[in-house]
Amino acid sequence: MTRRELDAAGITDPALRAAYTYCRRLNARHGRTYFLATRLLPVERRSAVHALYGFARWADDIVDDLDGRRTPEERDRLLRRLESDLAHGLRAGGGDEPVVRAVADTADRYGIETALFADFLAAMRSDLHVTDYPTYADLRAYMHGSAAVIGLQMLPVLGTVVPRAQAAPHAADLGVAFQLTNFLRDVGEDLDRGRVYLPADLLAAHGV
Repeated sequence: MTRRELDAAGITDPALRAAYTYCRRLNARHGRTYFLATRLLPVERRSAVHALYGFARWADDIVDDLDGRRTPEERDRLLRRLESDLAHGLRAGGGDEPVVRAVADTADRYGIETALFADFLAAMRSDLHVTDYPTYADLRAYMHGSAAVIGLQMLPVLGTVVPRAQAAPHAADLGVAFQLTNFLRDVGEDLDRGRVYLPADLLAAHGV
């Protein structure tokens, strides 16, 4: 199936094929529902979705550090290294990490705005020191980088039946809706990590 997806996408370079295959494995291992949904897409677009997921997963894993072995300073350093690697990959192709090689190629193929990746990494970095949000406006600003940009990255890959600019606000809102659903689902898990993604003023208004 991997070979069929790569062939359909016109990805022939062996190093790139290996990078996309790595992202596909990340998606299959960590994002099962997303992975299964990707199977419903046209075969030639699936590799790009795997690349976008793989990059987001890679950055998120640096921040969450589920093994608890890295300090915030070490995680910040890893994020900055990833950002530098991505900037080079977007500019010149390639990259040290497979996820960077794949996502840089995807961005080039589909004309994805590079600023969307910068906004995403800025939101990931804020997770290293921001643990709660006083108002929904504060949370919404965070979700622009952590969620809305994901919808905007996906837009050119999935395609639209209207001009992209017309569809963009709805794609961003869908990303935010997914994120809010995740926050509600993961309240306990986030508390265990010392994070609260529900606005403090809203919690206070409901006596929580």
